[in-house]
Amino acid sequence: MTRFRPRPILCILLCLLAAASQAMAAGYTLSMLPRYSIEEIHRRIAPLADYLQTATGLTIRPLLVPTFARYSKQLASGIDIGYENPYIYVLASAEHQVIAMAEKGKDNDRFRGIIIVRADSPLRTLDDLRGKTISIVGFTSAGGYLSQKLTLQEHGLAVRKECRVEEAPDNKQENVILAVYTGDADAGFIRESALHKVDAYVPATAIRVLAETAWLPNWALSVRRSMPAGDREKITRALLELPPGSPVLQALKIKKFRRADDAEYNSIRRAAGLPVPGAIQAPVSTSN
Repeated sequence: MTRFRPRPILCILLCLLAAASQAMAAGYTLSMLPRYSIEEIHRRIAPLADYLQTATGLTIRPLLVPTFARYSKQLASGIDIGYENPYIYVLASAEHQVIAMAEKGKDNDRFRGIIIVRADSPLRTLDDLRGKTISIVGFTSAGGYLSQKLTLQEHGLAVRKECRVEEAPDNKQENVILAVYTGDADAGFIRESALHKVDAYVPATAIRVLAETAWLPNWALSVRRSMPAGDREKITRALLELPPGSPVLQALKIKKFRRADDAEYNSIRRAAGLPVPGAIQAPVSTSN
């Protein structure tokens, strides 16, 4: 009996179909920068994943990442759809493309950081921070480091050279407030909206805002640049069609998403000393 031998072209087609089926089954992952606890992050993004899957017909599942460092690494190599602060976005923008920006609170598509101290602290001005211990959310935190860094730079203070800077455990805003309250740090850098995150444990009157710092563009919703254009547009359209007050937006604690462009984050690149796409870079001086 003659044995069946698949033709080479048929084998190739079967392999391509198998690969496509696996890709469809795997779908896309959706994750959020872990600014809060894993439990809180899940509460925020699970409704978004369910909504996008229903609205687009794509398979989308939430992916929980425990730390800033892990998130930044996976955004470049594993996360398909990300929701992150502007600094983390620009670090991964070679692999990810912003499609929407969050709007929330009275400031809509922008936010800023604050510098906090104990209410009884002798620190009164930015100059008083020189030589002091400062707790920050993390060096990749926009509202918990970069905003304050920009303001202090403009004031003539290089925070990493002139202060003792310590990252908070697990890069949590709450831990910065606790470090200031317990006296482990002289001052703290947090996002303005996080000021009352631990009011249940720290009396609101025990913390004082020393300064409000630089404005930054709001959080980015980004997708992998390799994502098919059709899927990218389906996701973008679904985000823009979310009605005000929807459970999805309430879970994210934002008012809406608006369409966004990568160039809107160039101010972050300049502030962080990162290359600006399309800009002519100044020649590096070789003189002493």
